[in-house]
Amino acid sequence: MKRNVVVVSIAALMFGLILLGYATETINQVLSEDEVAIHFSVEGSGEPALVFVHCWCCDRSYWKHQLAYFAERHRVVAIDLAGHGESGMERSEWTVQAFAKDVVAVVKKLDLDRVILIGHSMGGPVNLEAARRMPERIIGLVGVDTYQDFERHLPEAQREQFLAAFKTDFEATTKGFVRMMFPADADSALVEEIANDMSSAPPEVGIGAIESVLSYKQVEALDEITIPIRCINSDRFPTNEETGKRHAESYEVKYMSGRGHFLMLEDPEVFNTLLTETIAELVGD
Repeated sequence: MKRNVVVVSIAALMFGLILLGYATETINQVLSEDEVAIHFSVEGSGEPALVFVHCWCCDRSYWKHQLAYFAERHRVVAIDLAGHGESGMERSEWTVQAFAKDVVAVVKKLDLDRVILIGHSMGGPVNLEAARRMPERIIGLVGVDTYQDFERHLPEAQREQFLAAFKTDFEATTKGFVRMMFPADADSALVEEIANDMSSAPPEVGIGAIESVLSYKQVEALDEITIPIRCINSDRFPTNEETGKRHAESYEVKYMSGRGHFLMLEDPEVFNTLLTETIAELVGD
């Protein structure tokens, strides 16, 4: 009789663990405005909450060196935008505006009301648009190798010329594009890992996203918000601080020398130190 009780107890415990795992997974998924499932991870506690948004053709794993580190003091959220990582593909247009709605859906699902949005590259304009849609929840925007020039806007003919190669051979063009983002002495294994990963993205998602980013007018969003902006940028690419200060309510840049576009992966220790300083500045603003 006792053996049967033990067996039943173990079975009940296992069933409970299964249910717990299922509940955790459902908490980590939300439907965006267009009903696409958006996957995200949550760690830690404490305000402000930090919401990390990845680059073009990447996913939340690109923040792997930041999540546990910052979860010691903050509630940390990392999102897979639609068409990326584990999130859904049921979308016809891959735009900055649609991606921003993914971010909004996650923030509202978690009921975060004091948030710093941290975006790498494409994540910058996505977060800018997200902040435009929920300014009351956002206390700061941190751009990671982005927000270099709010006034930069390619004419349509140049945009089409740039996109033509991606439309002809997405995989090869993306690999070449990614490799150009690193200095010559970069870790070759990391370069190839990222080039291979990003080039395996669905071409329709990648091409649609590039088209939208190139046509998105950041200045129009900045005209509607008064949220401080901070950047951690590579000195490999020029940052026009004058236009940043002209259009943002508050705009400051920290630079990482000798690194490429993927700062948080190339030198996590220095990046995390700079981001810690940046968060402290925003909290004090």
